[in-house]
Amino acid sequence: MIVGTVVRGVAPAVRARVGTVVLLAAGVVALDVLLPPLVLSVFRAPWAFFMFNPWLKRLPAYVASSKPWSEKLDFLSRVALFWFSADGPYGQPEWGFAVDGADVVRFVVTAALVALYVALWLDRRSAGRPSWRARSGRAGGSLAAAASVLGLSTGPCSVVGCGAPVLPVVALVFAGLSSTTLALLAQVSRISAIGVVIALLVAITWLGWQAGVRRADDRLLAGR
Repeated sequence: MIVGTVVRGVAPAVRARVGTVVLLAAGVVALDVLLPPLVLSVFRAPWAFFMFNPWLKRLPAYVASSKPWSEKLDFLSRVALFWFSADGPYGQPEWGFAVDGADVVRFVVTAALVALYVALWLDRRSAGRPSWRARSGRAGGSLAAAASVLGLSTGPCSVVGCGAPVLPVVALVFAGLSSTTLALLAQVSRISAIGVVIALLVAITWLGWQAGVRRADDRLLAGR
């Protein structure tokens, strides 16, 4: 019952703003991909190299191979799809940032949730239902974007010499951080990323349910 009401609220809001939803989701994905190297370029060293993984041309053959799907999915979630890097002294990279399969899934899911949230908030505002939630919605998009940026994290060993398996990109602008600080920032990055997703899911469910109830009431009134 609740799921059906949420779907009936979300679907019309998205259909009425397909262009906005697609553009917003694409913008969030682009931000996820481009902001880390831009931040690192400004505060560490300009990026000098970008490359797609040459192995990707073998992807169709690998997917069609007889290997178990569990093995395929595990490998595809870890393989780097493309990466950025900057030249450093003594022939060593100053930094490197790679995006793997799991990162792409995370980017797409987060982008879709942000786009759905904004579509529902715009739908509520167009229906003339201002409230504290509308005011929070105006700040919600900015808060979600800021949390997403601060929670952006590198893939395993994607940053050259990072010293931690996962590390918030924003933290990389500071050189010489201790291993304890890096570990703490890595944990904060994981928690913040999960927190953003949970908060968006809760907001989408609540706004979708309200929109579904509102549309059901409108149909009842129209039928009288």
